[in-house]
Amino acid sequence: MRLVRFHAHGGPEVLQVEEAPTPEPGAGQVLLRAEAIGVNFADTKIRAGADGIFARPLPGSPTGDVVGSVVAMGPDVSGFAVGDRVAALVAEGAYADFVAVDAAWAVPVPAGLDAASATALPMLAPVALRVLRMGRLAAGETVLVQSAAGGIGHLAVQLAKLLGAKAVGVVGSATKADFVRSLGADDVVTTEGEWPTGVDVVVDAVGGQTLLRGLDSLAPFGRAVMYGAASGEIPTVPGRSLFGLKSLAGFGVMPWRQARPEQARAEVAELTQLIVEGKLRVAKHAEFPLPEAAKAHQVLEDRTNLGRVLLVP
Repeated sequence: MRLVRFHAHGGPEVLQVEEAPTPEPGAGQVLLRAEAIGVNFADTKIRAGADGIFARPLPGSPTGDVVGSVVAMGPDVSGFAVGDRVAALVAEGAYADFVAVDAAWAVPVPAGLDAASATALPMLAPVALRVLRMGRLAAGETVLVQSAAGGIGHLAVQLAKLLGAKAVGVVGSATKADFVRSLGADDVVTTEGEWPTGVDVVVDAVGGQTLLRGLDSLAPFGRAVMYGAASGEIPTVPGRSLFGLKSLAGFGVMPWRQARPEQARAEVAELTQLIVEGKLRVAKHAEFPLPEAAKAHQVLEDRTNLGRVLLVP
């Protein structure tokens, strides 16, 4: 089978398509024939060799959200059959023709659901919903959504509206502003422009000075939730940033699954229903053949994507 790997850190060009053995599903795993792979921004940092939370040993192979059909099952698997269409978050070796995934966290894909929407089920949509709920966002409140045109951000904007809140998106261009408004955002601001003050919740996957600026935007009793560090910087938060009756929490999808597995599964089912009913839309920006993984990474690095970028084996 084909597998995309990198043997040196660098630009998108270091991604190489290689021949590799097809994985054998282990205990509790199913083997998927990949239909589509959701590409995530964090992997551009890992591939580039960024320090800190993005540091990984070489050689490497990117992560991703894989949708595919079950072609084989390992021991101790129940609830799935060969031919079932499922989606799963793959921690390594996601850019491939076949991937072995843990059945416990494989998400059944409803009949007729498009591939882009299905790739949001394992990670993007659950993160978007959970960070809003960790921020205790209530109807009538205002949330500031960083990277509002990205894979998670564009879903968070829509979910905030479904929760009855006012959504303000932060974007980097006029094109992105128009896109986020089309999703129902009440207001859109640019990364370099003026941000509102007195907001109730900030959800941030950028880190660095962006997070600190978001804390400054909070009203008394406001809550910020950090779920990533696209800037590559996790800032030291001065205590004075929180003395104004503000709070900061962190979120990671894997710790969430471990700490509250039944609730995590229930929220995936809830989000699946919202997507099926057309209440939550997963935007597809572009798709590329598997050998063109470098082009997919370039789109993400250029920060031009409006929603999801896919690889198609």
